[in-house]
Amino acid sequence: MADNIDLDELADYLDSDLSPDDCMGLSDLDGFLTGIIIGPELIMPSEWLPVIWGDEEPMFGSSAHAEAIIGLIMGRYNEIATGFMSDPEKFEPIFWTQPTGEVIVTDWAAGFLDAVELRRESWEPLFSHRKAKLLIEPLLILGDDDKFDDERDPGDRWKEFYASRPDVIPNCVIGIYNFWKDHDERRKPQPRRDRRPRR
Repeated sequence: MADNIDLDELADYLDSDLSPDDCMGLSDLDGFLTGIIIGPELIMPSEWLPVIWGDEEPMFGSSAHAEAIIGLIMGRYNEIATGFMSDPEKFEPIFWTQPTGEVIVTDWAAGFLDAVELRRESWEPLFSHRKAKLLIEPLLILGDDDKFDDERDPGDRWKEFYASRPDVIPNCVIGIYNFWKDHDERRKPQPRRDRRPRR
């Protein structure tokens, strides 16, 4: 889904001296944007953009440079959103890959949890659902966020297992997307049934 976005340019900026020290990396950002998009509530960019920078002010070489970087972020946001609307099964997260070929999934999961934290109460139907909560457990374990200690099994063996299976994350994310889609459908007012006797 990232064919039209210059991810290298975006990654270079996020790792540069111009971006804040606590700025997200590309994989964190991708998880964060995904969590924003598939979550239970619409969150405006004015609220979530500062989180990307760690609530600090990023620096840019020029106004055109700032526009280009924000454009790349919004481009990736739109790309993910369009992908879920058209064909969720093709969702592909952006993970770091080591020179050895090892795929790193923990940063992506941490970014996703940052999005959940923005609307923690709104996510409660998923956390409290007997079956659906299993969809987010791998992300809670991999993201290793102490704010979710009550919601996860922090066992090292589970973290090692999920970290070795990067295919687990897209499957869980697609499941979470479908959960909220179904949840929204159930909340829509249902047409009233005509109970008048038929003649």
